[in-house]
Amino acid sequence: MNKNSQWGSIFTFILAMIGLTIGIGNIWRFSYVLYSNGGGSFFIPYIIAILVMGVPFLILEYGLGFSFKKSFSNLMHSIRPEFEIIAWMLVLFVFIVVIYYMVILGWDFAYLLNSFTFGWGNDPSSFFASYVGGSSNLASATTIIFPTLICTLILWAIFWIISIKGVDKGIGRISTVLIPLLFIIMILIFVYAFTLPGFNIGITTLLTPDWSALFNINVWLAAFGQTIFSLSIGQAMVYTYASYLPKNSKLNDEVLFVVIANSLYEIFIAFGVFSILGYMSLTSSIPMNELITEGTGLIFIIFPQIFNAMGSVGHVIAPFLFLSILFAGFTSSFALFEPLLSSLCDKFGWSRKKGVTILTIVACIGTVIYSTGISSYLVGAVDEFVNNFGILILIGVQAIIFGWFYGVEKVMPTLNEFSTFKVGKTWVFTLKYLLPILLIGIWILGLVKLFNDANSLKIAVDIIITIIVVGLSVLFTKMSSKNT
Repeated sequence: MNKNSQWGSIFTFILAMIGLTIGIGNIWRFSYVLYSNGGGSFFIPYIIAILVMGVPFLILEYGLGFSFKKSFSNLMHSIRPEFEIIAWMLVLFVFIVVIYYMVILGWDFAYLLNSFTFGWGNDPSSFFASYVGGSSNLASATTIIFPTLICTLILWAIFWIISIKGVDKGIGRISTVLIPLLFIIMILIFVYAFTLPGFNIGITTLLTPDWSALFNINVWLAAFGQTIFSLSIGQAMVYTYASYLPKNSKLNDEVLFVVIANSLYEIFIAFGVFSILGYMSLTSSIPMNELITEGTGLIFIIFPQIFNAMGSVGHVIAPFLFLSILFAGFTSSFALFEPLLSSLCDKFGWSRKKGVTILTIVACIGTVIYSTGISSYLVGAVDEFVNNFGILILIGVQAIIFGWFYGVEKVMPTLNEFSTFKVGKTWVFTLKYLLPILLIGIWILGLVKLFNDANSLKIAVDIIITIIVVGLSVLFTKMSSKNT
């Protein structure tokens, strides 16, 4: 194995894995999901979802990656040649994610540069629509938002410089720097948030339990959906990172460590976010329910309003917040990029530098499309389709393939060899029977919602993505491999 394709140490791998799981979704998504699905009572389905879905599937991906040490497409081909197309579809969907994910980081970078002077002014909503994310007005589709385009292309240039250096010297080293810094910055920000007047209003609003929510199937589906989203299970990222592991790895133990770190982080962030929202509610007399939102609305509109109200303290906290979002997202972007890169290099015998360069150029072209006047609308439409339709069903298909065609029992000796925590019959039962049913059920409900919300533009976007992904998957599958 090429030295660039192996982690230098288990510590580096764990930090890279934490960087993989901890992304911008932990900061802007989990707190909203927790609040809107029963508050404190949501922790019950949340923990169950992690134990039933998150940990078992991650352990499987660790075991397969460590055992085979192949690209994901090569793994699926080795199980059955006809399964290779499924692998290409998955890694292509994940690559689409990294393109718009980097655009979101471009928005964040633009806000970071403006955070020192509060360049968003007194109306962050108008600033976001005009200079960063655009709007849903289709008439603006032909205009380019240059701050977003320039900021994102700068990030892609930095990404290329780091990624061509390889797994350990590139991704590993940047993870050992950014992940500790990320934790330090977020701890400082949110420990301060707990000292703000009104913080208790936010915490109480967040944690007040609605026990009736436990009888709502949508709440349980939200818990399992959050687990998939947060831990990035079944998206070939964990598998690919694990394929670079050195010998004598305690696979099961490492899974538990990463899952615990990720869960504690997003819970802590949720407390911090709602502490700041509580402060805003108290000082502005705006009810909490009018402040609570997720995604771009929280980070790029509500938070800048709060920083404006904070005055001089806001000038300190704002840059650190946007910097931490940039760190969290940037480390995740390497993981999103790696599955397609690994599969292409493995299939066609490319060097890492050649593969990174080609894919980065493709991604930069995609960035131009996402930097139009409908940037945020387009990102939302593509994200909804790719995650709720494409990736989710392919995770369910994987569970069936690994459980019934490959046989997860085969990987158990490798998993248990050095691990303190062992897996057994319960783990096998979960993967073979429980997970396929759960995943396909979640996919069907997500599909219903997707088509209920669809308009003509979204349908057109969905069709274009499907044609590209399926067409390239067929092409890559039929092309002869240069890897012997």
